[in-house]
Amino acid sequence: MIAVNPMNSTSVLAAFGALGVLVVIFAESGLLIVGFFLPGDTLLFPAGVLCAGSAGQPPRLALWQVLLCAAVGAVAGGQVGYLIGRHGGRALLARSSSKRLKSAAVRAEELLARYGYGKALVIGRFVPLLRTVLHPVAGALGVPTRTFTVWQCVGGVLWSQFLVLAGYTLGASVPHVDDYLLPLVAVVVVLSMLPLLIEARRARRERRRSPR
Repeated sequence: MIAVNPMNSTSVLAAFGALGVLVVIFAESGLLIVGFFLPGDTLLFPAGVLCAGSAGQPPRLALWQVLLCAAVGAVAGGQVGYLIGRHGGRALLARSSSKRLKSAAVRAEELLARYGYGKALVIGRFVPLLRTVLHPVAGALGVPTRTFTVWQCVGGVLWSQFLVLAGYTLGASVPHVDDYLLPLVAVVVVLSMLPLLIEARRARRERRRSPR
């Protein structure tokens, strides 16, 4: 029996391959409390790396399968998250004891108000933690279904395909790069947190400027 840690991208990819990508990205994109703790960026990028053969070795994963599973998981997860939000998302957030989850929900609401539905749904896909709560929050706020569907599909496809292809390009360009998956995952984590840090810094500046 294979022991799998769903929060560890290398464990998921080794056990389930492209199917693991679909399931994890689906959960991270819409299952709120469950998806909040799952890898997203740190799963797609290494999956792309493993799609590139190196030093005469065949690819460990098929690129078309990973791209398809990533897109389907992102889009389907986003729609399910929206439906969760429409049917009791606020009550679910209220019952949660996670301060990080509630804080992310507040940021999601602010993002939708500040940038409008379309831009917010695309931008939010690239921000860890935020993308998990963004879709339920959009449902709870009554974002029109057609508008939500169009833009969350655009954001989900752009985000998922970009990260997989970025990993594939690196894997195809640098020999034996798949031997360094853990350091690569660490780099992706740092880069993926940059939008959060930038947004936090912007929020602090605005609080200082606002009159008390």
